[in-house]
Amino acid sequence: MRYLPLTDTDRSAMLETIGASDIDALFADVPEEARLSGPIEGLPMHASEMAVEKHMRRLSKKNLAAADAAFFLGAGAYRHHVPASVDHIIQRGEFLTAYTPYQPEIAQGTLQMLFEFQSQVARLYGCAVANASMYDGSTACWEAISMAGRITKKRRALLSRGLHPHYVNVVETMAKFTGDDIASDWPRLEAQYDEDALIAQMTDDMSCVVVQYPDILGRLPDLQKIADAAHDKGALLIVANTEPVALGAIEAPGNLGADIVVGEGQAIGVGLQFGGPYLGLFAVTNEKHVRQMPGRLCGETVDAEGKRGFVLTLSTREQHIRREKATSNICTNSGLCALAFSVHMTLLGEKGLRALAAENHRLACLAADRLAQVPGVTVLNESFFNEFTVRLGQDARAVVRRLADDGVLAGVSLGRLYPNREELADGLVVAVTETTSEQDIETLAAALEETLT
Repeated sequence: MRYLPLTDTDRSAMLETIGASDIDALFADVPEEARLSGPIEGLPMHASEMAVEKHMRRLSKKNLAAADAAFFLGAGAYRHHVPASVDHIIQRGEFLTAYTPYQPEIAQGTLQMLFEFQSQVARLYGCAVANASMYDGSTACWEAISMAGRITKKRRALLSRGLHPHYVNVVETMAKFTGDDIASDWPRLEAQYDEDALIAQMTDDMSCVVVQYPDILGRLPDLQKIADAAHDKGALLIVANTEPVALGAIEAPGNLGADIVVGEGQAIGVGLQFGGPYLGLFAVTNEKHVRQMPGRLCGETVDAEGKRGFVLTLSTREQHIRREKATSNICTNSGLCALAFSVHMTLLGEKGLRALAAENHRLACLAADRLAQVPGVTVLNESFFNEFTVRLGQDARAVVRRLADDGVLAGVSLGRLYPNREELADGLVVAVTETTSEQDIETLAAALEETLT
């Protein structure tokens, strides 16, 4: 099929119809500093395929790969070992080339996979029903807030101090178009999560309270206490989880009073991939709320001969129903990433997930104990899973940059996450997974000793 580009006349007619003066007017909401004013610097305007390959290889050598360094980055994206069998299975033709299973008679494999995926997420989260995935954790968080508004008929959401700032940014951006009132705050560098401070901010006009578990500093809030307080105000509790491996060791949010549980599934089956594509997870504890869920659901049924089969049982998005009745404009799901998640989870099984979580926690404890011995380093947390916060007594951003030059990716500085909060600038979030060796921990400790003294 030939590609027929628009003519200048076509473009002018389209702009006149929508009332835009020029094409740049369509991008007015994008900050000017984020827009390109010309070609990308360093890339040739045209070149042969071989020349482009050589150029891209030269650029790629500027990267420091996770596998080539002592790696302690986390804060919502985690390096875990993904078995080679995961990649092998997801590249099978029946999965890799499938689009959307509108025709169940020819998409039984995809539909069954999504059904199994939903079952795994529901069990992991301690919920009754999970959908067939979403874009990522941050957009799933917003969809949960929007859903809570539909259920409670209220339009105010309270975001806890420990919610990932990128999730907060996504929520606040979306709320500009819906008129929702979003109350948010930055975290305090305190050893224990302050549930009482959050509860004190609750009001009767809230649709929901959003809490991260574990939170951005690695702390574990008392979800049951928060849930009881939120329910007393007629609000729903939304729990966001960015590290699903943690749920192999800590109690599922759905068992602690959460009404909606969302999260990022990247840590299971999906590599870091320079930040995406990732995998949004979404589940509810009350089956009565199913029709308010965004996305779609796959269900199990039987055919005319009584044989087991799978179909799309609920699709509340605008592709399938009238726009005004849609619960979301989410137009697809991260199907291949959901498949990778499901394959990896199946390979692990319940015992494997628990063992993986235990190893993550063991190594994180070793790291926290070792870093606490470094002069100038203070470990903030009293409890954590595989991620904790340390204070360095100086701007952590500069320390991270110096260590990166020496091949040590020391963690995520709070100054990077909260650039306008000087009181957080000396904080460093350190993540440890099963891919971290004890030698890596010693390398990080030695590098910090040299840098801080």
